[in-house]
Amino acid sequence: MMTNYRWVIVAAGALMGCVAVGTMFSLAIFLQPIATDTGWSHAGISSAMTLNFIVMGLGGFLWGTASDRYGARIVVLIGAALLGLALVLTSQVQNLFLFQVIYGCLVGLSASAFFAPMIALTMSWFDKHRSLAVSLVSAGMGVAPMTISPFARWLITYYDDWRMAMFLIGVGAWVLLLPAALLVRNPPAVAAVPGAHPQTGAEGSGIPLSKILRSPQFLVLAFTFFACCAAHSGPIFHMVSYAMFCGVAPMAAVTIYSVEGAAGLGGRVLFGVLADKFGVKPVLIGGLMIQAAVIAAYTMAADLTQFYMLAVIFGGTYGGVMPLYAVLAGEYFAPRILGTVLGGATMLSSIGMAFGPLAGGWAFDQFNNYNWLFFGSALVGLGAVLIALAFPPLPGRQEEKLQPA
Repeated sequence: MMTNYRWVIVAAGALMGCVAVGTMFSLAIFLQPIATDTGWSHAGISSAMTLNFIVMGLGGFLWGTASDRYGARIVVLIGAALLGLALVLTSQVQNLFLFQVIYGCLVGLSASAFFAPMIALTMSWFDKHRSLAVSLVSAGMGVAPMTISPFARWLITYYDDWRMAMFLIGVGAWVLLLPAALLVRNPPAVAAVPGAHPQTGAEGSGIPLSKILRSPQFLVLAFTFFACCAAHSGPIFHMVSYAMFCGVAPMAAVTIYSVEGAAGLGGRVLFGVLADKFGVKPVLIGGLMIQAAVIAAYTMAADLTQFYMLAVIFGGTYGGVMPLYAVLAGEYFAPRILGTVLGGATMLSSIGMAFGPLAGGWAFDQFNNYNWLFFGSALVGLGAVLIALAFPPLPGRQEEKLQPA
């Protein structure tokens, strides 16, 4: 019976990721209504998203460490309470600075409370089909643009008031996340001892956590994750503008982004199944190679059909490889420190995500085209492949996984 409960953990993690990421990225939907109502600049409002990425990276490390120490349930409960509060407070602010602080910092901090803790917990529940389970949790984040964003647009249209729409989304976050957080529990072996966490190896036989974060396993994992995100974030962010630059109609250009998102869902499941069958390292490296190639291929896209074809491959690939970093971390590191490891790797990946859009904007301003963005991103993607090739051999036994003293 408890074995079946692991799929409840997967469902809860997917729901949390969907709501957290969806509410954060819904800022794109609120941008124009907020600017029209308040007179604030688009740049000023959009800067809250930059703060989201920075704070989300730092928060992911802190929340991951806290989940290792105190358990995932208390962390996601706090995150759920903070996320709803942040959105409710944002709906009432009257000046831009408070908007940037509350939405940019508090939403980013609370949204980061779900990924590392829930991924680490999911892996502790699964011995078989672990890659698929992690991919399904990650798929919740992929669903966010197709659920929360349209809902936000409908609320804004229905009430003709962005403040009411954001207030209701905040209340909705409480309604969905707080009960889901109460479903979170440790697997039976951990739950049997209050406050215990899974661990391997002889007590006191491990190495200091600071040394683990400087280990080849962590450094290769984190910098591969960074380069992967830096490679695809610029093309994702500028894709609609690039398609319009190539002559695609504005509404049709928006659908390219939607196709990428939908393909990402399928990619997560496909890559999860492949990783379970063939191993996570070769599937990750293969996916990174495809990602680099398809980014470069965008420079040759000339019409909507070609953009759609590339979007299916690109979306499926970058969506598929993202959960594999967590699975690979689970292969190298003991469960008791997995939240910290994932939080640290996610922090670097968030910096990579923030870097891509800025670099793409700079390249367009300098050269008046997007070719250098895609060529540069493809080279960064190849860099991710080269870093990934440096992964040490996977440990053969559970006792060989790195763990703290």
